[in-house]
Amino acid sequence: MTGLLSRTRPRRPAATTPRERTWKHLPPLLRLLILTQLAFNIGFFAVLPFLAEHLGTAVGMAGGTVGFVLGLRTFSQQGMFVVGGRLVDRYGVRPVVLVGCVLRIAGFAWLGYAEQTWAVIGAVLLIGFAAALFSPAVESEVARQAVLWEEEGHGPRTRVLALLSAAGQAGAFLGPLLGALLLAVDFRTACLAGAGVFVLVLAGHAWLMPRHLPGRVRTRQRGGTRRMLRDRRFLALCCAYGAYLLAYNQLYLALPEEVQRVTGSQAALSWLFALSSLLVVLAQLPVTRWAGDRLDLRRSMSAGLLLVAAGFAVVAAARPAGWTGIAGLLPAAGYVVLLTLGQMLIVPAARAWITDLAEDGRLGLYTGALSSVSGLIVLVGSSATGFLLDLGLPAALPWLVLAAVPALASALLPQRPEQSESAAGG
Repeated sequence: MTGLLSRTRPRRPAATTPRERTWKHLPPLLRLLILTQLAFNIGFFAVLPFLAEHLGTAVGMAGGTVGFVLGLRTFSQQGMFVVGGRLVDRYGVRPVVLVGCVLRIAGFAWLGYAEQTWAVIGAVLLIGFAAALFSPAVESEVARQAVLWEEEGHGPRTRVLALLSAAGQAGAFLGPLLGALLLAVDFRTACLAGAGVFVLVLAGHAWLMPRHLPGRVRTRQRGGTRRMLRDRRFLALCCAYGAYLLAYNQLYLALPEEVQRVTGSQAALSWLFALSSLLVVLAQLPVTRWAGDRLDLRRSMSAGLLLVAAGFAVVAAARPAGWTGIAGLLPAAGYVVLLTLGQMLIVPAARAWITDLAEDGRLGLYTGALSSVSGLIVLVGSSATGFLLDLGLPAALPWLVLAAVPALASALLPQRPEQSESAAGG
């Protein structure tokens, strides 16, 4: 299979550009796309963290219905990423991003005024599908531009993709703060503010995004999905990335249960989430630069998965001691730190690896499929994890099982083609 890097020229040493000036040397299009990721997450996280409480209290939904609505939103987003990716390959980045922004604006405005179950479901489906359009568009184009940036001798493409991750986490940190302030008025105000953020993104892209991006190949040929699903290396990467996402999802499943056990409440969760976001914002680029000098993409992902496994093992090792209070939070904090360090190695490497595997003109499809297949793994794995946590097993056993998943995934990572090894690190 022909990957993007099989067509690249040998790049000059990364030292041609000072590391601390990565952002300064990015072309305007990459800056626009990275700032777009920041704005997307600010607008999204200003609303969605507060949705469950709003549906339960203001709308009066039962707990099961709230869970169903939240699950529908996730499905309409992650499950439809592959559709958004195909549309990007066929029609280009600009129209897909613009349509996605329009749908997100409409979805947030609708959600702010929705008072009946059918209206809430319609709004959250619209919100989720909007992300399934613009996220693959932005991520695939950043990956493509990162390869071009690497070809020009500025350094490994993982540095650009690390900036994308850091921008997303900064938005995930700032969005809930904005939402909490707006909730002092009401939930509708938070929704309209979120819609306002996407109005700004829409205007920025309509004004600044080129109508034709040099070097982007559009494809109208069929059969790409079948070839992709027969690509064992791509599917192995999806499985490894899905194992990481399943581990990351434990921030919302296993970790709250552990925090509740050791402190008697979940108040400390917000601090642990803030710790994770700040670590990515502050340390993503240094970690990526360190990895780029020492590790190829496969080793970077493998090291990240082993760090994630170590995070679960820390909690498993501490559970028999039965610590509570501040001491009991230390293993949970260790899990968050190790998970986040693993994330900083895994995410840029996985996104960069996709550019090796994608066929000409199908980077959007492969980028979207990575999220969709991984999301399906998380859906199945999270159900199994919930069942595991409810079985009343010995305290350490569920966490040891969770540790085994990323550890095994690291051994299943595919080998990279020899032609790409020279471009993997710094």
